[in-house]
Amino acid sequence: MDIATEPSFRQSVDLMFNRAAALLDLPPGLEEKIRVCNATYIVRFGVRLRGRMHTFVGYRSVHSEHKEPVKGGIRFAPVVNQDEVEALAALMTYKCALVEAPFGGSKGGLCIDPRAYDEHELEQITRRFAYELIKRDLINPSQNVPAPDMGTGEREMAWMADQYARMHTTDINAVACVTGKPLEMGGIKGRVEATGRGIQYALQEFFRHPEDVAIARLSGTLEGKRIVVQGLGNVGFHAAHFLSTEDGASIVGIIERDGALWNPKGMNVQCVRDWIVETGGVRGCPEGEFIADGASVLEAECDILIPAALEGVINMGNAHAIRAPLIIEAANGPITAGADEILCKRGIVIIPDLYANAGGVTVSYFEWVKNLTHMRFGRLQRRQEEARHALLISELERLSADRGWQLSPDFKDRYLRGAGELELVRSGLDDTMRSAYQSMREVWHGRRDVHDLRVAAYLVAIERVARSYRSKGL
Repeated sequence: MDIATEPSFRQSVDLMFNRAAALLDLPPGLEEKIRVCNATYIVRFGVRLRGRMHTFVGYRSVHSEHKEPVKGGIRFAPVVNQDEVEALAALMTYKCALVEAPFGGSKGGLCIDPRAYDEHELEQITRRFAYELIKRDLINPSQNVPAPDMGTGEREMAWMADQYARMHTTDINAVACVTGKPLEMGGIKGRVEATGRGIQYALQEFFRHPEDVAIARLSGTLEGKRIVVQGLGNVGFHAAHFLSTEDGASIVGIIERDGALWNPKGMNVQCVRDWIVETGGVRGCPEGEFIADGASVLEAECDILIPAALEGVINMGNAHAIRAPLIIEAANGPITAGADEILCKRGIVIIPDLYANAGGVTVSYFEWVKNLTHMRFGRLQRRQEEARHALLISELERLSADRGWQLSPDFKDRYLRGAGELELVRSGLDDTMRSAYQSMREVWHGRRDVHDLRVAAYLVAIERVARSYRSKGL
């Protein structure tokens, strides 16, 4: 592999944007406005820990304000840098446009290893970082709404939301300043597993179209498909768990930091996850054979490959060896632009990140709306739905008694139960993933100059952003 020719993550996003923009008739000035990052703020702040002052570096990048507020996660990782944050912010712009979430794109990061600090220290650091962002309106329910990302979760979002409320005591919508919060702080059911659930819904939609499945040299449904998952964090775990327990897929490979597990008969994902939580890795897990060179399992023979960890894991060095006919990008940017070109030429179908992992921002959108309305979903209509359903059941039972019919044993209970918040969130997410795929598919099959789903996704997203800018008179 020639390192000099391997594009960086930031360069990969720009290259993929350029491939799509070349197929659109956009004025050069507008094209440049959509491509570039509006602003990146770097904050350096001190926190006194363990008897001395520690200085931390944080970032918040705003890529596009064609719609406001802007939206995007905050990650805590030792390798966070400006280029990475700006690339992720750009992806958020295109992702929100593709799934029609009314946000611009943003992203944040703190250069820190969360495992190096205890909970109290991490809270001090998080609150001070939040303070630096809040006073610059980089956390604000109407301007910039962060969410969890790698290294952060409900706990960190709760600290940030509380910090905002302390600094804006009269803001009635303060709870909407971040999403991904715990339920007791205004979170929404289904948010934790949202990205993984979105991966499942994306694959379900793909397999509803036999002609698309055939392009990937596959057939049938998800049942029995052999899947390799790289990264069993929040996203990878939930995607693998749902696909194996609900769709009948077989998780034959799991790649983690210390190596990989392989079992051609399939593994119990929950058992592997429990083992990782207990031991810190997959070594010794009885669910599969341990392989020290975990990266080699990316090249294993399987039906579907799910890279669900860091960017750039599939690159020009291993793209020629990938054997999965279908790849779905659960992580952001796991395939470099150079590898993407190689894989597409080999006929491998890629379901791109800006669509595949949009479940998180979609359910974050639902949470934000819930916070602004100050009412949980289902509160107004659930019992009314149940009352209407009860009328129908009563009539069916009367007709059944007259004609000797019999309702299925569980039909009555299932039909009478009205949709609560979790059911409505899942319904909204499923609808979003279906609609977004349809918009990509229409371009993929409708234009002779579009040969893959990634270019189709970028075309849909860029055109929507362009229309938004044009409507503002730009």
